[in-house]
Amino acid sequence: MAEFLSEYALALLMVVTLLAGIFSGYPVAFLLGGLGIVFAFIGDIPVPFLGTVGSRIFGGVIENWLMIAIPLFVFMGLMLERSGVAKRLLLTLQRLFGRTHGGLAVSVAILGVIMAASTGIIGASVVMLGLLALPVMMKQGYRAEMACGVIAASGTLGILIPPSIMLVLMGSILQISVGALFKAALLPGLLLGGLYIAYLLITARIRPDWAPLADMADVDPTPLPLALLRDLLGPFVLIFVVLGSIMAGIATPTEAAAIGALGSLLLALAMRSLDFATLREAVRETSRTSAMILFVVIGATCFSVVFKRLGGDYMIEELITGTGLGPYGLMLLIMGLIFVLGFFLEWIEISFVVLPLVAPVVEVLDFGYGLSGQGLLVWFAILVAINLQTSFLTPPFGYALFYLKGITEGQVSILTIYRSIIPFVLLQVTGLVLCMVFPALVLWLPGLMP
Repeated sequence: MAEFLSEYALALLMVVTLLAGIFSGYPVAFLLGGLGIVFAFIGDIPVPFLGTVGSRIFGGVIENWLMIAIPLFVFMGLMLERSGVAKRLLLTLQRLFGRTHGGLAVSVAILGVIMAASTGIIGASVVMLGLLALPVMMKQGYRAEMACGVIAASGTLGILIPPSIMLVLMGSILQISVGALFKAALLPGLLLGGLYIAYLLITARIRPDWAPLADMADVDPTPLPLALLRDLLGPFVLIFVVLGSIMAGIATPTEAAAIGALGSLLLALAMRSLDFATLREAVRETSRTSAMILFVVIGATCFSVVFKRLGGDYMIEELITGTGLGPYGLMLLIMGLIFVLGFFLEWIEISFVVLPLVAPVVEVLDFGYGLSGQGLLVWFAILVAINLQTSFLTPPFGYALFYLKGITEGQVSILTIYRSIIPFVLLQVTGLVLCMVFPALVLWLPGLMP
């Protein structure tokens, strides 16, 4: 142990300093980049080596064509969120399940799946679902824990169900096809949505007082089949065009994102909700979100290059492989580490700092399925994506919880919100275990549509 500590002292100190800096509240992007530069000098790394950091940033980040998909997908999601599609669809789904205990909660979960395939933005999805559904659910007499839990959990599906900016970044980090990741994530995302719905229906049946029947006195006079067709057609066509073009190999993720951005504008125009103020706000929010992601990517690139130069990658590999665990034991160890990190770090930092370090270890493991290195990385990336979805729900830094708290206007305490997400975190862990035990859930669709 003493030899290990002496050999990797600077790499360990770098990790400890990073964690301390994060808890201090300092902006993560500047923290990552600053630590990379500081430890380059502490470690007596030659100054010319820092030139490779700049080359890696420009060649691997700034000039990466795939990165253009991020602002386009963000813009698409923001425009759809402001078009009014979600509100009309929720009311129509409520009519569909109105005679079922928990029907409104099920409608929120289904809307979360649909909007996840349209937006991929956690903040927008949680806030939108919260503003639309929470007042109605509370007025209808829903238990606060059930209402808050389904809204927060359904809103986080956007980080997994494609088109997901997390999957775009993972494809860039691991150097694997984003199209393959989109295909692989579809069934696990629908599986989680199905687990949510099953839990809501079972809970509502056992405790009907938690999820009373809806008041259907004031409903849209449009016949239900026509209302469903009217409110589902636009989002369905947009999702089909964007995801279908990627999965069929007709368009790259960047090209499909551009189609989606244009489609969201046309849909907002058709809904008569497109004006200059809406467009300006969507562009401004797109710029802010994209800039935040880009700065974290730049900082993480600087940090990881220096960290590897100090032997950090060998340290991680030695720590993981030195446990004596088999392939599944190592996978459980990695998933447990990522789950714990999700309590304190955002998915972007975990993706850019942890994935490049553990991916080489995973790529050479033999799980007995005859998978190639790339196939293993696709499976591993989806397991990590499901795992990271929980980071939005786990305190103390679960962002979905604070988004939801911000729109409750003091009606629901933060402790109630914390309690509300416990069953949904357990459902997410259940989905993760199922995808780990049955890799076909992840790899069937990419194998069917190579």
